[in-house]
Amino acid sequence: MDAGEPLSVPADDVHRPDHWPTGRLLSTASRLVEHAWSDALERLGLTHAGLIVLHLLDLGDTSQSELARHARVEAQTMSRTLDRLERAGWVARVPDPADRRRHVVSRTSAGAEVWQRAQRIEAELFPQVTDAAALRTALLEIVAAAESRRWPAVPPHRGVR
Repeated sequence: MDAGEPLSVPADDVHRPDHWPTGRLLSTASRLVEHAWSDALERLGLTHAGLIVLHLLDLGDTSQSELARHARVEAQTMSRTLDRLERAGWVARVPDPADRRRHVVSRTSAGAEVWQRAQRIEAELFPQVTDAAALRTALLEIVAAAESRRWPAVPPHRGVR
């Protein structure tokens, strides 16, 4: 069903997902996936925010403020997330020798291990779809369009070397 297409189905059928507007389908799918993700991450001891940090650190060590900017969260929120990850032994924060006010965040070997385990969740949780590449392309288009209206452009994360 196309967005904006009027409903012309029997009243009993209108509640079936194949008759829902696209926005409702996307919203419902998003909520169901988010719940499944949260449950699976909880079993690893991770939160969604922690997963984002471990993913961002795939590109290398970086500062707390850069992580916050790329995760699109406030510095205080990132600090709390890093506190949890540090207590779990998954990240380390050390003062930057060039600027003591700045902390460099790195993923520990234990953090790399939990990151690898978390990456397998996607294959285990999500049902196979007919054309996964087309779904991914469509989702990227939706995210890009919605994101450009919500957040200013964020330059790519390059890590600290």
